Amino acid sequence: MRKQIIISQDSRELRVAILEDGRTAEYYAERQSTTGIAGNIYKGRVANVLPGMQAAFIDIGQEKNAFLYIDDALSLAPGPTTPDRRPKIADLVREGQVLLVQVTKEAVGTKGARVTTSLSLPGRYLVIMPEQDYVGVSRRIESDSERDRIRKMADRVREQNVGVIVRTAAEGVEDESLEEDYRHLNAVWQRLQRHAKHVKVPGLVHSDLDLLSRSVRDFFTEDVEELWVDNFEAFGTIREIVREQSPQLVERVHLYRGKENLFSVHRIDQEVEKAMKRKVWLKSGGYLIIDQTEALTAIDINTGKFIGTTSLEETVLKTNLEAARELVRQIRLRDIGGIIIIDFIDMRDPAHKEKVVQEFEALLKKDRTRAHVLGITQLGLIEMTRKKVRQSLDEALQRACPYCEGRGKVWSEETMAARIERELREYLAGQEHQAVLVECHPQVAALLIGPSAQQLRRLESEWGMRVFIKGRESLHMAEHRILAAGTVEEVEMRALPVQIGQVVEVRVEEPHAHNPQDGIARIEGYVLDIAGGGMHVGRHMLVKISQVFRTYAKASVIGEA
Repeated sequence: MRKQIIISQDSRELRVAILEDGRTAEYYAERQSTTGIAGNIYKGRVANVLPGMQAAFIDIGQEKNAFLYIDDALSLAPGPTTPDRRPKIADLVREGQVLLVQVTKEAVGTKGARVTTSLSLPGRYLVIMPEQDYVGVSRRIESDSERDRIRKMADRVREQNVGVIVRTAAEGVEDESLEEDYRHLNAVWQRLQRHAKHVKVPGLVHSDLDLLSRSVRDFFTEDVEELWVDNFEAFGTIREIVREQSPQLVERVHLYRGKENLFSVHRIDQEVEKAMKRKVWLKSGGYLIIDQTEALTAIDINTGKFIGTTSLEETVLKTNLEAARELVRQIRLRDIGGIIIIDFIDMRDPAHKEKVVQEFEALLKKDRTRAHVLGITQLGLIEMTRKKVRQSLDEALQRACPYCEGRGKVWSEETMAARIERELREYLAGQEHQAVLVECHPQVAALLIGPSAQQLRRLESEWGMRVFIKGRESLHMAEHRILAAGTVEEVEMRALPVQIGQVVEVRVEEPHAHNPQDGIARIEGYVLDIAGGGMHVGRHMLVKISQVFRTYAKASVIGEA
């Protein structure tokens, strides 16, 4: 598999993409105005203790207080804890207490950041965990002899009560480099402790690296063939970091000097655009439906246009296997975290089910974010969890629609027409206006007017007044407003967009339904019936207004615009 890292930086944001065989597998963005806080260490104060939730809120100086759950506060327990001997949150923290906490999950939506009292400092090869007594090795290092070598090295170099986790990048690295990484991290910890004594509460004690430095530290490993960056200053920074950490990789760092956007060259923007869509097509003709909610993500697989060539079972198996590959890529690219429920197409053969699950789990091993497949439920759904640290791709790049508030649907034209009628009836009750003017979306206006103005005449008969309906394309489907109410003359002046004798430029849209020799044009939904305009459909013409009515006007062609 060919692996590349593509980095683009401008004055507004830094973007990082990881490509596998030319396709975008992971995408990260950091804006100047909204730098992430995951990994940061704060000196905070306990604001509230919630025994009923076994949690506490910690003031760390951010807009929302951080959330400390009991499982993330066990390092404060005076002795070892077991499932049978588990302390309560009120035994560990008290209101007003000052704590050092580290952000493990960014604030999302209405929720504040999640924090832990178990601090950790990541390096190139190791992660140290002060005040813990533990040595762990990345599961991706599969060789037993290599795992044993690294574990012994970590155990030898670490100090008492300092835990160490060996990262995947440490595989094959000499002991001297690993020891140097540990010494560097330990020095950072010593400085951090000294600095914390002088930080006011609440305050930042230690910042994790920015996205650029973090990408080099975490992503730029031996299996990456090349790293491209389009910013000269960032290029210099990257080479400096790589020269210090992995000098053998310096020659793989390249500065892009092309005129075309670097992300466009690699079709990254197009891939990200697709990742924003609910439906994802597979090459076979099947597709995925991905619905993200606040609590969980539901993913549905369908055969779509794929009809197969042999049997239904083989068609379903092939679709599910292809979907599993694309599904893992979408989970990584979208950075979906939390609970994930997957509804693969139903398979009767238990061997096929097992094959799909095994393929899915094998593909997930590529994911650097911890994920756990819980198996297949009685309903045939695959349940899994994936650690969530930062905002998902759609949370980072999009916001909820201000009109439908994230539901993905808006009120229909029929619903809005009925609503406007009710609101007008209430507004006009008890008033002595002769006429009223309402502005709304053209499709809603068409329903209010009705065929041959039948609905409009009904309203006027019920309300005993003249009613003017004005359509405006710029209005949202759910928007409407009462523009005027008063005498017929006052309202008519505002309602009619044209006057007799006026010359206007219009585009003839279509032939007249009953008289094809005439043409139809519209000005903000107001219809112009153009004599002789049928032969000019699709062209821009100058026309002169001859007669004006409430819902349409008559005009004649003067010449081409």
